[in-house]
Amino acid sequence: MATRDASGNKDCPFCQIADNQTDTEILLSDDELLCFRDITPGATHHYLVVPRTHIDNCTCLQGADIPLVERMVEMGWSVLKKTKVSDLDDVRMGFHVPPFSSVPHLHLHVLAPASDMTLKSQLRYGPQTHWFITVSDILSKTY
Repeated sequence: MATRDASGNKDCPFCQIADNQTDTEILLSDDELLCFRDITPGATHHYLVVPRTHIDNCTCLQGADIPLVERMVEMGWSVLKKTKVSDLDDVRMGFHVPPFSSVPHLHLHVLAPASDMTLKSQLRYGPQTHWFITVSDILSKTY
């Protein structure tokens, strides 16, 4: 069952990160979102942008969530600039579709350089995979 919970989920690792219950280095944060490095990077620069509010996954998103997704993308671009990614045209951003989400908390993958991803990473995050959808795909499907 899909959930949205402003108080978080005590068993959710991303809610624990958002509540400062781990030693995860937060690269960027605000009242609504936070960004940190993926622990199993698929690219040289692989960051996750997550909402502080627990939302299970991208299939829970609705039309009213378009601004949230847009802010997630903005934070993704900000962390790429902060970490001095030189080619901002070689970036891949998107979401895994259940059941292929490793953590049941909405998270935007920000990967760069996309052209240097390994074959394994291409299978997980590349354009040919069916379980990774881009931001534009998700925005066109939310209503």
